Amino acid sequence: MTTVLTPLVQRFIDATAPVLVAMDGTAAREEHLRRDAAVEAAHIVAGVIDADRMHSDDELWAYIMTFAPLFDSRLIHATPVDARKAQLLDGRRRWLEAPSPMFELLLNADRRDATSHAWAYYRNAIELAHASQALDTHLTRTELETVDAFRTMLLEAIDAAGVRPGTQAARGSRAAVDTPAAAEEVAIRPARPVQELLDELEALVGLAPVKHEVRLVTNLLQVQRLRESRGLPVVEGSRHLVFTGNPGTGKTTVARLLAEIYRSLGVVDQGQLVETDRSALVAGFVGQTAPRVRDAFDRAAGGILLIDEAYALARGGENDFGREAIDTIVKLMEDRRDAIVLIVAGYPEEMATFIGSNPGLRSRFPRTIHFPDYTDRELVEIFSSMAQAAHYRLGEGAAEALHATLSAHDRGKGFGNARVVRNLFEQAVANHASRVVGDADPSDDDLTILIAADIPPLPAP
Repeated sequence: MTTVLTPLVQRFIDATAPVLVAMDGTAAREEHLRRDAAVEAAHIVAGVIDADRMHSDDELWAYIMTFAPLFDSRLIHATPVDARKAQLLDGRRRWLEAPSPMFELLLNADRRDATSHAWAYYRNAIELAHASQALDTHLTRTELETVDAFRTMLLEAIDAAGVRPGTQAARGSRAAVDTPAAAEEVAIRPARPVQELLDELEALVGLAPVKHEVRLVTNLLQVQRLRESRGLPVVEGSRHLVFTGNPGTGKTTVARLLAEIYRSLGVVDQGQLVETDRSALVAGFVGQTAPRVRDAFDRAAGGILLIDEAYALARGGENDFGREAIDTIVKLMEDRRDAIVLIVAGYPEEMATFIGSNPGLRSRFPRTIHFPDYTDRELVEIFSSMAQAAHYRLGEGAAEALHATLSAHDRGKGFGNARVVRNLFEQAVANHASRVVGDADPSDDDLTILIAADIPPLPAP
């Protein structure tokens, strides 16, 4: 009596129980400790099934048939009706909200012995959680968010303990400074592991709500791939996205990571990002706009096409060729729906108008991800990251001067965020050069330390 969960539960037990036995130091308790590992796996599965408070027959049969052979109980004779009457899984979602005693035990052992048992627990637990999600044909946002919160909680505990294996950039240490995507990728890099790409996403400064939405998209795709591999029906949805927010908030950087994630999960073949805008898509003469749009789709085939300031396509009058571009985009999104993912980006209000300008757009962009402005603290962190990358560092008082400069600047529509910080950094470097150029014998510190006097004021908005 096996289910799709059985091999994953067995893998979890086989990986966890020997560690518990070694830590216990008593081989005679092996059977008892294997049962403890089985109970832990049951808690994970039950928590995921209970996430949406709706326990389907498929989910309950899988739970019963997977765990009944492992426990000497009346569960082996139960049916989904019995499970609901007994409220077998009611409230079990709360188990996923905090690290379990077993996970804490493994974390403590890793801290003490420089092992990676908690990481192995995390990998097996998330794989089991995704398989449990795959039991449900229609995944809800609540289910996706529950597993994402479970994943985040485990990773934060591992990182707080300092026991994540391998080298990893400190979280929140990299600036998401948008740079134009290459028009064409000559050489496509090998697909990277999804976890590596998510780690890179997490390392970006700020963007917490954006990271959350990207993880939900990723979780859904992973579960859909699991269902497809097991011959289960998959409810296909549109992969296209709307990005909203001010300039310099990391939209291109995140789009580039999403392209790689989509490739690693088999949504697209190549994973390149091609960026364009109205000036490249709309021609000034009849008959030239549609070919330009098709060319952009051709170059982005197998990857993501990012149209920046897409709302500009809908700004002209009835005779403006931007309307032709929109009509062509809608047609190509349908004709090439399995070959390309489209992301349109711009200011929130303008993008809402753009999506409403054509009925075909509304139905093809089901998800909007908003990129909030960075806080002053985050902008200082981005400046510091830029400085570090260029082998500069902030001297005493420089961070405070920068924070004061940023906090005194009025924010509003069009605020450039990381682009503003890039300009500030470049001007600070120029000021630093003017300050030290006259020194007869500058030290390494003189050549690398930015002081408060180097930080320029921001021009009036």
